[in-house]
Amino acid sequence: MGEVSAPPQALEVLSQTEFFSDLDRRQLQALASVSRLQEYPGGVEIYNHGQPARYLYVLAEGLVKFAIGFGGRTSAGDTLRRGNVFGWAALTPGVRHRIATATTVTPCVVLAIDGAECFELMRADHTLGFHLMTRLNLLITGTITAFVAG
Repeated sequence: MGEVSAPPQALEVLSQTEFFSDLDRRQLQALASVSRLQEYPGGVEIYNHGQPARYLYVLAEGLVKFAIGFGGRTSAGDTLRRGNVFGWAALTPGVRHRIATATTVTPCVVLAIDGAECFELMRADHTLGFHLMTRLNLLITGTITAFVAG
């Protein structure tokens, strides 16, 4: 795993991701400034259940298997594709530990957004915070609903 980019590539990934579509160029640039692209080979964990949650991720290339777990129960998992956002625990104040496992299926490139730095951007720009928390709410609700449905 290694860093492969500077913010221009991060800005490109953000601007092409539906999750960030409500943001203006300045807000996207601010997020890009706290982000970096990372490469992973196939068959490795990006993160595992219980680990500290430092980054929110955007899948830029490849496939990732995402499996959520609660109280000893783990979902069968979903396959994430380009443009999917995962690792949302990095933006949950107070409880920043993973409740899921994300494993690469193929070699992947992900945009890793530093959760603590993103949270500070959201505090400084309430419009950015509102947009991201609205999207995050939909993402979490969808993830948990899929988990419960089995």
